[in-house]
Amino acid sequence: MVKRLPKFCSEDVDRHGNIRVYFRRRGYAKVRLNGVPFTPEFMAEYQQALNQRPRATVIDGKVQGNTWRWLCQRYFAECTEYKQMELRGQGVRRRILETTFDEPLKPGSEVTYATFPLERLTTRALRVLRDRKLTTPEGANNRVKAIRAVCKFAIRNDYMETNPAKDLELLKHETDGYHTWTIEEVTAYQERHPLGTRARLALDLLLYTGVRRSDVVKLGPQHIRAGWLNFKPSKTRKTTGIKLDIPVLPPLAQSIEASAAKDHLAFLMTERGKPFTANGFGNYFKDCCRAASLDHCSAHGLRKAGATFAAENGATTKQLMAMYGWSSVKMAEQYTRAADQKRLAGDAMHLISAPK
Repeated sequence: MVKRLPKFCSEDVDRHGNIRVYFRRRGYAKVRLNGVPFTPEFMAEYQQALNQRPRATVIDGKVQGNTWRWLCQRYFAECTEYKQMELRGQGVRRRILETTFDEPLKPGSEVTYATFPLERLTTRALRVLRDRKLTTPEGANNRVKAIRAVCKFAIRNDYMETNPAKDLELLKHETDGYHTWTIEEVTAYQERHPLGTRARLALDLLLYTGVRRSDVVKLGPQHIRAGWLNFKPSKTRKTTGIKLDIPVLPPLAQSIEASAAKDHLAFLMTERGKPFTANGFGNYFKDCCRAASLDHCSAHGLRKAGATFAAENGATTKQLMAMYGWSSVKMAEQYTRAADQKRLAGDAMHLISAPK
């Protein structure tokens, strides 16, 4: 039996008695369809209506569309760049955006950004979200970066006509990030945690490979072949997919041999005989630093220390990129510029003398 009208279509009779056909689908714009149902002209318009972008979604049993929360949910569900991030990165990005949902439009207001209409979402409104984090500039900038990503996605997918985040500025603040270990601090840690201990192996793995904590917990004997360490960094596994091949330096080989690490799939195991999680290892290593009276030191600071030592010993930008898996020269140049300045200053300071 042939249906009178296609799915989501219904008839209305106007005050003159004329029959009109409309496309009505929950969460989509109402569209009038011209022509006789099932003719080529009618079906072309019907197909256009089916292909339109949804303007609403169901949240907590209620239809809410064209709002900031709705757009963020579309971003989580549809954005390719978001889906290509590692799971930890996705979790961080999601938490940053979800914290904006409960932000009141004004102090004391019961209306939040979750239901803020997209057509009213201006740069000024987004700047309010940024400035709520003024006491933590890095947190404010992470919020800006997340908002920019969502708005860029919205423009690309026709959810918004203009990009209110285009002129949303990052906060300027001076910070060196994680503390970079010094030679003296490395020595102090080594004296507190001798060769053969798990704490010492943790330091040697971080320092002599330059890996992040998300990778150090996954490394094991199976990653070493013919004296080389082969692995794919977790952070870039879904983006650049770069594979790192780095030689196992003698101090690291000695540290692995002195420990029981060679008998497990992961070099670093917990007291219960299981591999660490990235966060769990970060907490464990922080405790090791405190035991050596290095409360200000961290796992990531060792990665920076290794790059600093290499640059000061003459490593080039391209060599640092190969060692640390950086896909652009920006990060590597930070270290080579600092090393060059130190070297040049050391070579030229003797030229300063009182005029005769």
